[in-house]
Amino acid sequence: MARAAEESDDGALRLLALLAEGAPVADVAAAAGTADEQVRELALRVASAREVHRRREAGLSALLETARALASESDTGQVLDAIVRRARALLGTDLTYLTLHDPEHGDTYMRATDGSVSAAFQSVRLELGAGLGGLVASTRKPYWTADYWHDERFRHTSDIDGAVSEEGIIAICGTPLLVENDFVGVLFAANRSPRPFTREEVGLLGNLATLAAVTLVQTRALADAESALAALSEAHETVRQYADGIERAAAAHDRFASLVLGGGSVDDLTHAVVELLGGWAALVDEDGAVRSATPGAVVPEVFPELGSGRVVESGDVYGLAVATADERLATLFVGGAGELGDADRRTVERAGVVTALVLLFERQAADARQSARNRVVSELVGARGPAEDRVQLARSAGTDVESPYCLLVLRGDVGASTRALALSATAATGEGALVGAHDGDVVALVPGTDPDALARTVASRVGRRGEVTVSGVGPLTGVDAVPGAHEEAVRTVAALVALGHRGRGAAATHLGFAGLIVGADPDVAAYVARELGPLLDYDERRGTDLVGTLGAWFEAGRSPRHAATGLHVHVNTVAQRLERIGALLGSDWQEPERSLELQLALRMRRLLATP
Repeated sequence: MARAAEESDDGALRLLALLAEGAPVADVAAAAGTADEQVRELALRVASAREVHRRREAGLSALLETARALASESDTGQVLDAIVRRARALLGTDLTYLTLHDPEHGDTYMRATDGSVSAAFQSVRLELGAGLGGLVASTRKPYWTADYWHDERFRHTSDIDGAVSEEGIIAICGTPLLVENDFVGVLFAANRSPRPFTREEVGLLGNLATLAAVTLVQTRALADAESALAALSEAHETVRQYADGIERAAAAHDRFASLVLGGGSVDDLTHAVVELLGGWAALVDEDGAVRSATPGAVVPEVFPELGSGRVVESGDVYGLAVATADERLATLFVGGAGELGDADRRTVERAGVVTALVLLFERQAADARQSARNRVVSELVGARGPAEDRVQLARSAGTDVESPYCLLVLRGDVGASTRALALSATAATGEGALVGAHDGDVVALVPGTDPDALARTVASRVGRRGEVTVSGVGPLTGVDAVPGAHEEAVRTVAALVALGHRGRGAAATHLGFAGLIVGADPDVAAYVARELGPLLDYDERRGTDLVGTLGAWFEAGRSPRHAATGLHVHVNTVAQRLERIGALLGSDWQEPERSLELQLALRMRRLLATP
């Protein structure tokens, strides 16, 4: 008896020592064999209680660590991945996964997994009420099973069972993610072998789910706040840009308005556009001529069709049609300023409107000046009033009729604008000339002494914008010569058109025999000298008779043999003389028109020689 009591006391001491050391329940149970039954039972209860407390303490520590880890995450995806990783580590299961509620479809979908190997399982959707997860989602209560396949509490579906089977899951525990009364999703822990889940494990998973739900909602709220802040920042930037645009528009309006009120030109406007936007600007009229351009301007040869009042972009160049309600006046090009925003485009459009106004003002002023010139030209051509008054009238228009000048008549195509022709002629004849419309033609009094050269020059310059025929008479002095010169010039321009020389310029003296007909004072001797001068000079220097040979050749029907008979020389002599004649007169001397002029000159020469 004493020995048994002694052994019982020793066993009790060993149990106390193990409990003091914090030994596991298994070690305490192994050492409790010799102890008193009441002592053994009490020791196991103490060890079990300590084990429970230890697990709870470990769980709480893990939850705190998890909370700290989740607090450092700001991305929703990273938060969800962290939750399933922590849950798997704490419960020691084969895999964990999390589904989120989809209010639009009325189900939950797989959002994050850890330990999963099946693609089908990772993309499965759980209908509310179907499977273990669907039951958790519909009831918002935790459910767990050690053997999913033989548990009749759950409604099995082919889609869910197929995904669970492919993953090889047998034991499942699911707990809802709730924030107050809002259902967020379901957190699962699963095993590929039968495993009972303790209430402590279910509670730990529930705590994780609660922590995860709160963190997820906070993360979403943070994301929403960041999105709202970004939207607010974007709205603020939009308002700032709009305010800047208004400020720039106001500056452009003030700049353009001051230019118009100060009588600014289109050159001032194009430079103002560059001052406001940078780069370069150019204004091109409807004929393709550059009216104004700033340094560095590169006018595009080809550009897309321009609509009225709207900027069109092509590469790094912007174009705008400068137009009135019913007429296009010019095109404004802007480039080298980078990409133009809405405010800058409005600045260009405003510049186009102001440019149209300035062009209309210039046109009205030009029309007024031209109307005054037209009256002066009509007074001079009609010889109305005393000569002294007409001289003063010409001087008031900027022309000195007391110095040598030539009178030109310009005739455009049928239907051509006389106004436009007069403006073009004014630009072509330059300073000191007087240009005006009269009886459907344009008349110009131009300083100079060579009417033929002036007529050809003006026809070439004005003809760039449309075919125009120009006749010239002169040189003239005084106002009294104007009416007669005008009549001769009108006849000459009509002769040019009739002879097929439309679009050319010439004086009556350069029309050949036709000039003798239309000229006011025909100079037959000058005509003969112009046509036969090279032959007459040669005969005079060499003592030959090339003029006579030419006349005989024409009279013989252009037959060298018959001409030789009439001249009483050898036919080879006639052939040699004809070669010399061709060298002196030029290669076209036998052409029909030139040949006719030569024959007429020969006849006029004989008439002049007749007493």
